[in-house]
Amino acid sequence: MFCRKYWFRNLVCALLVGLPTNAFGDDRPNILVIVADDLGYADLGFQGCKDIPTPHLDGLAKSGVRCTNGYVTHPFCSPTRAALLTGRYQQRFGHENNPAWLPEDRVAGLPHSETPLPSVLRTKGYATGCVGKWHLGAHPSFHPNRRGFEHYYGALGGGHVYQDGLKGSNEYTIPMDRNGVGEPLEGYITTVFGHEASEYIKRSQPKPWLLYLAFNAPHTPLQSTPELQQRVSHIENKERRDLAAMIVGMDDAVGEVLSTLDSTGQRDNTLVFFFSDNGGPISVTKANNSPLRNGKGSVYEGGIRVPFVVSWPRKLPKGTTFDKPVVSLDVFATSVALAGAANQPTEKIEGVNLIPYLSGQTNESPHETLFWRTGGGATSAVRQGNWKLIGKRGEAAELYELGKDINEQNNLANSDRDKVKQLEKAYEEWNTKNVAPLFESPKQPRKKK
Repeated sequence: MFCRKYWFRNLVCALLVGLPTNAFGDDRPNILVIVADDLGYADLGFQGCKDIPTPHLDGLAKSGVRCTNGYVTHPFCSPTRAALLTGRYQQRFGHENNPAWLPEDRVAGLPHSETPLPSVLRTKGYATGCVGKWHLGAHPSFHPNRRGFEHYYGALGGGHVYQDGLKGSNEYTIPMDRNGVGEPLEGYITTVFGHEASEYIKRSQPKPWLLYLAFNAPHTPLQSTPELQQRVSHIENKERRDLAAMIVGMDDAVGEVLSTLDSTGQRDNTLVFFFSDNGGPISVTKANNSPLRNGKGSVYEGGIRVPFVVSWPRKLPKGTTFDKPVVSLDVFATSVALAGAANQPTEKIEGVNLIPYLSGQTNESPHETLFWRTGGGATSAVRQGNWKLIGKRGEAAELYELGKDINEQNNLANSDRDKVKQLEKAYEEWNTKNVAPLFESPKQPRKKK
């Protein structure tokens, strides 16, 4: 009787102060993964941007750790997402390209040989939700509800028009999908995603939850609202202004989600990741990747190095920076460790639990070496310490010392052949565990001259 009495009292007290809990006294963190689409490296305030106001994302950065050497595993959309949700380099299982929008294709999508993060977390009692862009296969067998997510709302393809009635390809004008049922898009898609994510957060407590919030902003088409345009009217270049309006819309949506975490008492014990799926496409959207070289599609820094924030007020320091390399693979490893899923069959995970590093428990680097490969080896890259090797099929290797040359302008390959050989050997060893791409990216239509 005594134990039951005090168990109930403690439960009530926890609810009154807004601490996430449940009948088992569960204080494991909620996990919120926010991914932007084609965001420029320097297009947010906390990254030094001066012309686009992003107060909510800036506040998120101040609430946690800004990773100044944050990477994704690929320089364009779908492969990055495949690695993020599996914790493995996507080349290990052939997901090296974007799947075409072919609902009849049973191959072009996240292979069923892989166990996605939500499937693992569900075994540990987590609620699992996904809101936003999917882009991991059009066939029904690839649907988020069949890959571990109990709840899904969003656009299943590689992108979408931002409001119903606007022009776009078939893939970009399909109905929104809510747990396998189509419905019309009502409102501005970025705002809708923010609202849907907030509603999911409200109804999922007190059970610990995973929410994967994947915006399609600021990916093309460059579409916004008059109100968003007005807030960036000071920007003269039209394409840059359109991009800025979309980023402001995304910042607003993130603000709604963070406000919901605050109002429901869940912010302190929610681990939030934020990053872009790749670098910004400079010539297409006027994204700013400064001071990095190139952009989306490239294995130079501008294609793979992204704004990267990790916030967990209960455990991580606020307003700090972490300068050693981290990668989107680490989301999976960190999440399963905190959820208590270490006994799951996750021996193939290639990320690491970032918490000991970001909290200062260890001064070591999370990763000795990171790797990239596109087109089955058409381009490649290796980063080891501050050294980076670029490979292009049929061309001589390029070597850069990123600590001194962040924009990759001084090629040292001819003056340091030993370092080139060392990194080439590391890449070759890593590449022996990869497979050929299972499917090819859809061909883009040629622009009319």
